[in-house]
Amino acid sequence: MKVPLTAKQQRVLDYLQREIAKTGLCPSLRQAAANLGVSHAAIAQILRVLEEKGYVKREGRYSRNVYLLNRTRQAAALQRWREIPIIGRVTAGLPMYAQTEWDGSIVLDAAVYRSQNIFALRVKGDSMRDAGILNGDLAICEPRQYAQNGEIVVVLINSEEATVKRFFLRDDHIELRPENTDYAPMRYGFGEVLVQGKIIGIHRGPEEIN
Repeated sequence: MKVPLTAKQQRVLDYLQREIAKTGLCPSLRQAAANLGVSHAAIAQILRVLEEKGYVKREGRYSRNVYLLNRTRQAAALQRWREIPIIGRVTAGLPMYAQTEWDGSIVLDAAVYRSQNIFALRVKGDSMRDAGILNGDLAICEPRQYAQNGEIVVVLINSEEATVKRFFLRDDHIELRPENTDYAPMRYGFGEVLVQGKIIGIHRGPEEIN
């Protein structure tokens, strides 16, 4: 249970909640002081108390980034979201974030997806059905140029065709294994396959932003 706030502390917390709800960003100390009609030092002091009482968290002593905390002392959902691109097509090499390749975007919980530069790719076909990856799903991918045996990855075949499969490195070839008995495993030479990312999550449903 959080420690109760004084009237002044509650006023500052309410102000932060309103501003962050409007813009997704925390106002500067100078802006907060001006809007509330108090001194910069007073705002800084109240922020320190709010942090000590478990209502907010700052990234470093002098950082502008202030996060509202929920009852479990994690960043509140309002500030946890992150928008990532849905890549229209996978291209050879990284990074793959040119705006022309975007096919919309999806909002994810940053507390769940912590990796940097993640992207989403829309799955086509049912070859990975038994792994719970269905046609039309959005595969959430962590950029990678390597894979461990058994990992489900996005690969580019012959610099043209992107596919999601389970990866296995054999002595003389690469095996890309589907998760559906209607499809046979595929064999490729080492130079024919480029790993582009590891699948770290699947999203289903109309959650993307166009």
